[in-house]
Amino acid sequence: MFIQKELIKIKTDLAENVGHKVTLTSKKGRKQYVTRQGVIENTYPSIFTVKLDTPEDLLAAERRVSYSYADVLTRTVELVICDPED
Repeated sequence: MFIQKELIKIKTDLAENVGHKVTLTSKKGRKQYVTRQGVIENTYPSIFTVKLDTPEDLLAAERRVSYSYADVLTRTVELVICDPED
């Protein structure tokens, strides 16, 4: 019951911040982390998507990543929502 309430809280917090810039750190492997910046694009019943910022000098296509709310709960992914003034 406690975990379900926490998942609902994470889900509503992310839904309220759709369109805001975030810094996310995800575990890549053993003691390896990847830090990226992007914008929360959408929230769905089981997952949320983040549109990543790409460097201007690369001719890469837009990149999107998706994570489950359980990833945030278990701290596999850590999100920091940036202030709109920054």
